Amino acid sequence: MTTHSRTTTYFRQPPGRGPGSGLFHPALFYRSEAEYLDGVGRFVRTAVLGRGAQALVVVPGPRLEALRAHLEDLDGRVTWLDMTEAGRNPGRLLSLFREFADRHESSESRPSIVGECVYAERGPAGTVEALRHQALVNVAFAGRRVSVLTPYDVTLPESVLEAARRIHPVVTEDGVRRTSPDFADPLDVCRSFDTPLPDPVDPLVVEFGEHELALARGTAEDWASRCGLPPARRTDWLLAIGEATGNSVRHGGGRGTLRMWRAENSLVAEIRDDGQLTDPLVGRRRPDPRSPHGGRGVWIMHQLCDLVEMRTGPDGLVLRLHMAVG
Repeated sequence: MTTHSRTTTYFRQPPGRGPGSGLFHPALFYRSEAEYLDGVGRFVRTAVLGRGAQALVVVPGPRLEALRAHLEDLDGRVTWLDMTEAGRNPGRLLSLFREFADRHESSESRPSIVGECVYAERGPAGTVEALRHQALVNVAFAGRRVSVLTPYDVTLPESVLEAARRIHPVVTEDGVRRTSPDFADPLDVCRSFDTPLPDPVDPLVVEFGEHELALARGTAEDWASRCGLPPARRTDWLLAIGEATGNSVRHGGGRGTLRMWRAENSLVAEIRDDGQLTDPLVGRRRPDPRSPHGGRGVWIMHQLCDLVEMRTGPDGLVLRLHMAVG
């Protein structure tokens, strides 16, 4: 796997508590569509009409259409994306947000982003990675003049809402904005998500080293074909597994273990090796081709797969790649 031996320094001070000082990263807890349209609509209108900023809105499809109708007078000044497509893999979102901010941030302009990353249809594994993305917003945008609003439906599990209170320095609920007393260091929050992944039942196992990479790829291709993965997606599957197994050989001790199994409507490939991941943002920002520090492989995995899970522990690195069948 991709590892980084250098020391990465992050801003540890709390992000800005209001839109005038650095990052503004509030949460909106909503109970109804009317409350949702009012809270999100006010945030976007303040950005576009009050500050002349550009806005990016990434929310699930049904709420996207309701918001567009509610804010139809702002069309042309707002970029609209469906979260179920653009953020199907939450690991893609941070680079999407950063690229938007990079285009529009200046000393006079504060770009604003709405990202509803957690919704009922995500499922447990995707929800953990979506919450991890939210915590990493505090790392990636620390000190920058960017506003990022995250709505949460209050019918989500209480564990999600508790995590949101730890992630966001400011929470709006019942129309009242409050400083969150539970706000915590974003890297500590990320570490809290690093719980052990559940073991699969009867996976296909391939041990590999430098001379078995072709064998691992061939086995993965044959197995995915038998499972009914369409040819175009099978190409993505093989590219992602090729990057992961190659990283194991280059950076993870020279050898690794590939396990594959089917989980509901997805295929899952797990790669284990002796590597360590020290940069939580690896793969979540577009890699600079001139940089010697890598990250290209994990970036590619995030772009190709529907979900990427990573865990680092005393025994090394575990990476799981999910790809929907059909």
